[in-house]
Amino acid sequence: MSISKEQVTDVAIVEDNAALGAGLRKIVESAEDFRCLGVWTSAEEALKKIDAFRPQVVLMDINLPGMSGIEATARIKHHLPELQVIMVTVYRDHDQIFAALKAGASGYLLKRSTPEEVRQAVRDVRSGGAPMSAEIARRVVEAFHQPIKSPEAESVKLSKRETEILEHLTKGLANKEIADRLDISVETVRVHLRRVYEKLHVHSRTEAAMKFRDSKEDKRGPL
Repeated sequence: MSISKEQVTDVAIVEDNAALGAGLRKIVESAEDFRCLGVWTSAEEALKKIDAFRPQVVLMDINLPGMSGIEATARIKHHLPELQVIMVTVYRDHDQIFAALKAGASGYLLKRSTPEEVRQAVRDVRSGGAPMSAEIARRVVEAFHQPIKSPEAESVKLSKRETEILEHLTKGLANKEIADRLDISVETVRVHLRRVYEKLHVHSRTEAAMKFRDSKEDKRGPL
């Protein structure tokens, strides 16, 4: 069955190791529904080219020479909040990975991941998922229980639909699941989330959910 242009996911790779970059390119190009827009060897090069190429998913090395992959992710998500970033790392450095998620990354992959795991991770983030280990997922959940003062969230005026989407987001639902619950398209969910990110001044689903949950706790007051 042929793949239409709309079904193809444009992927860019940011990796300073030539062999690893070539390996990831080969994996991406082996899938009929992916297209590799390029392999960039530094965060600085990626930031210069990303606006012109406009990939939908970026595979970002977490440890890059010069600017780190974490800082690059934060800058990219500030400029292009709909772009999905998957961090790629040699080992499970949980602190770095969690910092990357807070910066706006949608998930992470180990460099020893199989080709199918890489392809599945890209498909997961495109459908609203977040590929990560159970331990990192647990840390994300624990972060919801940390008191974070968010005066911006209290004063922001969210629409009824944006509030509904955030309610589902705090329950861990992916974009497709939210779309199904609200009987709207996945693209509509993405549009609303982009507006929410702008209103709350955040760059990721995790940050948006944390701010929204915290503002609800503040309004509810102490038990």
